[in-house]
Amino acid sequence: MAATERIVIENCAIATVDADGTEYASGHLVLAGDRIESLGAGPAPEGLTDVTRRIDATGHLATPGLVNTHHHFYQWLTRGLATDHNLFDWLVALYPTWARLDEDMVSAAARGSLAMMARGGVTTAMDHHYVYPRGTGDLSGAIIRAARETGVRFTLARGSMDRGESDGGLPPDFAVESLDDALAATEATVREHHDSSSGAMTQIAVAPCSPFSVSTELMRQGAELARSLGVRLHTHGSETVEEEKFCHELFGMGPTDYFESTGWLGEDVWMAHCVHMNDSDIAAFARTGTGVAHCPSSNARLAAGIARVPDLLRSGVPVGLGVDGTASNESGELHTELRNALLVNRLGPHREHALTARQALRLGTYGGAQVLGRARETGSLEPGKLADLVLWRMDTLAHASIADPVAALVLGAAAPVTASFVGGRQIVADGRLLHVDEEKIARATRAEAQRLARIAGQG
Repeated sequence: MAATERIVIENCAIATVDADGTEYASGHLVLAGDRIESLGAGPAPEGLTDVTRRIDATGHLATPGLVNTHHHFYQWLTRGLATDHNLFDWLVALYPTWARLDEDMVSAAARGSLAMMARGGVTTAMDHHYVYPRGTGDLSGAIIRAARETGVRFTLARGSMDRGESDGGLPPDFAVESLDDALAATEATVREHHDSSSGAMTQIAVAPCSPFSVSTELMRQGAELARSLGVRLHTHGSETVEEEKFCHELFGMGPTDYFESTGWLGEDVWMAHCVHMNDSDIAAFARTGTGVAHCPSSNARLAAGIARVPDLLRSGVPVGLGVDGTASNESGELHTELRNALLVNRLGPHREHALTARQALRLGTYGGAQVLGRARETGSLEPGKLADLVLWRMDTLAHASIADPVAALVLGAAAPVTASFVGGRQIVADGRLLHVDEEKIARATRAEAQRLARIAGQG
């Protein structure tokens, strides 16, 4: 959309998720180019020029687009397997299959994962991809191309593993990289694809997989590489009690102390899960500004536990929401995580005071933008920010009798997405993706899942 072209949206409830939690029972938004030009109560100002489209959003709630902070797209091809396993047993069961991935499989899986998220209100996505079997093509490039086609803003967390079975790790040796190869490939990905400019559609993070699948040297040098290139850092942390035991046995300290010893705490770092954290761990994250990607559905699916989200928030730790891989969250939709974050945390010690509906929405929007380092540009509806927003339909049978639209969105059934915009460009209309073919994607993912299963079955 040209910078002077305007889209006017009127007659909708608006939850801005700004610092003051500003909301309008009936208001308007004016989009100019890729930015939000203005918003407020009542109808849009008269006399606006270059208006190319007007949307009567009666019966809708406008929110910032959802921001996904942790995912593994490739797992779209292995959904519904190992459904009664804890994390370590689940990994042991699935790594032999994941080790057979190739570029066509990863491409199809990325398209499936992105399509499911985008049509459910995600405007900023990320993928933590760390499985790079030798000689299987340009996996990172395939993922980035899929995001561009779908139309979402995207961060690829270029992962790596250098601890295979022979070194006490879980993945087969042929599915891991050497230290030097992992660092070189990560640096090449950053230099080729990372965009640090305002409104960037593609960014890269440095992301060794986890303490139990990478060497200490890869963690340490990965952090040094990220900071030399000016990009963010991401990994898994404190997900299970088994991981804590592993860290104590191998490193003589818990996960948080280990991360700090390798340079992995800081405002440029975010960790996935962070379920098993004591008070000193939370204090360390708060002191350093380290962020957390909370994945309630996956944590429940793998019986990992309940993350201390209320305590993290009260300590000032940035927290966003993550789908996690769809082999441990088969729906692959982030808007369900709003509800699950609220409900799961109310099962913890804070009970009904754990999270409110508005805190859950903030986790899925502004909180996610914070941990991805993009809160100045997206995550809330404010003049000058990127026009990344969603119109949720709230006047159907599923929600019409709930007076509070935010409570309806978070606690009610999954709300239909009438329109989703990324940088002022519409990517969803009436629940359908505009720039990719959902049926074609579904057929491709099924075919590639079947091909992967055949190859894995042949050993």
